[in-house]
Amino acid sequence: MKRGVFIFFGLCLMTACSSGTLLAKEETAYFSYAGDRADKADLTEREQLDKKEAEEVKEFTAFKVEHYDHSNISFDLKHNNESEHLYIKTDEVFPEDYTNVEGVLTFRGGPMRDQPAYGQLDTGVFGIEESWQYRTGFNSDWGGGAGWTGQPALVKWEKDVREMMNIYSPFINDEDFVEVIQGSLDGNVYFLDLETGKETRHPIEVGNPIKGSVSADSRGYPLLYVGDGVPYEDSFGLSIYSLIDGSLLHHISGRDGFAFREWGAFDSSALVNRKTDTLVVGGENGIFYKVKLNTLFDKDAGTVSVAPDELKLRYEVEGNDYQGIENSVAVYKNLAFFADNGGSIMAVNLQTMSPVWALPPLDDTDSTIVVEVVDDVPYLYTGTEVDNIGRDGDCHLRKINGMTGEVVWQKSYSAFYYPGVAGGVLATPVLGKQAIEDVVIFTIARHGGRYRGLMAALDKETGEEVWTRDMPFYAWSSPVDVYDKKGNAYLIQGDFNGDVTLLNGENGQMIDQVSLGVNIEASPAVYNNTVVLASRSGYIHGITIE
Repeated sequence: MKRGVFIFFGLCLMTACSSGTLLAKEETAYFSYAGDRADKADLTEREQLDKKEAEEVKEFTAFKVEHYDHSNISFDLKHNNESEHLYIKTDEVFPEDYTNVEGVLTFRGGPMRDQPAYGQLDTGVFGIEESWQYRTGFNSDWGGGAGWTGQPALVKWEKDVREMMNIYSPFINDEDFVEVIQGSLDGNVYFLDLETGKETRHPIEVGNPIKGSVSADSRGYPLLYVGDGVPYEDSFGLSIYSLIDGSLLHHISGRDGFAFREWGAFDSSALVNRKTDTLVVGGENGIFYKVKLNTLFDKDAGTVSVAPDELKLRYEVEGNDYQGIENSVAVYKNLAFFADNGGSIMAVNLQTMSPVWALPPLDDTDSTIVVEVVDDVPYLYTGTEVDNIGRDGDCHLRKINGMTGEVVWQKSYSAFYYPGVAGGVLATPVLGKQAIEDVVIFTIARHGGRYRGLMAALDKETGEEVWTRDMPFYAWSSPVDVYDKKGNAYLIQGDFNGDVTLLNGENGQMIDQVSLGVNIEASPAVYNNTVVLASRSGYIHGITIE
């Protein structure tokens, strides 16, 4: 029996019980944008300030989901390890602006996963040059540097926050200071100066190799969210660290008896709703998490704490034998979107934690979904690997209506199968803007040759090719789009050979290239004209766009 929650706003609420009988309860759902309805007299001064800040966040109006298609989905909820049969939180809407902090705080910059770069370039781009490198430690099995997805966070801290953290003294009073925060396969999180590559504080020793991309808190609070990639320690999951002193505040174990899968890694890069103090993230155990953080941040005292309250969704999609969310969850308003290791795509209403729809599986999908909004309708761009089929075959690129799950267009490309190092789409696509606003750009691994690849710019409306670029070496690293003051578009693409290529975004032609010498799996982040990415060589690199 499928279990779920059906919401009809302003009419009634119906929930399916385990026997299949429908129970009706009169319930009108009201949207509240000021957080929980608590009397201000009952709030502390700090809580009143946080509440006022939340009220000033530019708001979206939530989608009123009136139909849930559970015909191919079964699911369960647990709230603090107790079964949850009815959940409604009508204020759970991500704000229009994810953050007001300067930088790239999570994988691909925000909930629509379409902003891997912050700032803009001067007009007249002509080349790239490596400006610094930093050597990480080394794990005997995994090496150092970073692997897939491995994007750094880039953060320009507010002065009062910067002064309370354990940042080395030369950087505390630097008003232009931007910090690079990089998780590494050696099991550490490194902190570097964007301009020089110098260490800005002592690394956080996680212990487990980190494969995914760390997230800094969207409110600018001194909090860092780090997912484990491989178990070398007893604890294995997602950790929340204080960036005041580097201490561990909370750990969510990925080894969860509620999960259908025992593998507890978190390659997914967390999102934090700064309005509701809520974190959303997917686990490779197959659980989708929504976590009320209950953050207490006292700037005057220089302290921060969390007391997380976990709500967990586990699910099964008909015909999908694979569990695990390796991509980073995308969100628009109150709808969350993710893919899984079986290739199903799912939409979840964050206000009810109920799946809205799920597509049947195609093949393993680890590339993060990118969201484009047209007339308030979210459209999803996604691509599959050539993995589960166990042989050479096709990867599938799709545009999907996020409200209904309808496939708008689909385009397939051949790719070679390679056990453990898959072909197809592992890079997250670029959603074109400004001069290239009509295209979405995919990078396809192992196309045209077992070690070759392809970049394909497709028309957003039709899926037809606008341009392609044959790659002599395949890439798992995601391309990054950057723009100059006139709106001209440029792309940065790393590859298996260790090459970083600067491309003209309008035609895919190469402008310049630097070689880092060793495989680049990690995705770059960009702050103005500085690109930061890590390679499998054991280095983190700073590259200047000139």
